[in-house]
Amino acid sequence: MTQAHDETVRADLWLWAARFFKTRRLSREAIDGGKVEHNDGPCKPSRAVRCGDVLRITRGEERFEIQVLDVSAKRGPASEAQQLYRESEASIEARAQARENRRLTGPDGPGRRPDKQARRLLRRFKTRQ
Repeated sequence: MTQAHDETVRADLWLWAARFFKTRRLSREAIDGGKVEHNDGPCKPSRAVRCGDVLRITRGEERFEIQVLDVSAKRGPASEAQQLYRESEASIEARAQARENRRLTGPDGPGRRPDKQARRLLRRFKTRQ
């Protein structure tokens, strides 16, 4: 699964192979949307990823700060994909804290679907603008 340490792989392909995104298209959209930073700078899908690079990835409410340990262009099992990178201690702690905060505050959305009266109010509000 791994390649030589001096080789490079496209950023969208590496993110897919490391299992941060389910498809290459999703990884490309995340990069295009500014959700991925490469060595403290912007990233493009075709940017070359090498061993030792630092990536900051935002996926939903999760934020990862990882160091690339190895490059691969093939998607393998999750156990092998986890060998491609190392997450920083600060990133692990921040994600654990955010998870705990979400657990304590509960869900963000409404508790139930709007009833008939609420739907009418929403429709009236949306059409006035």
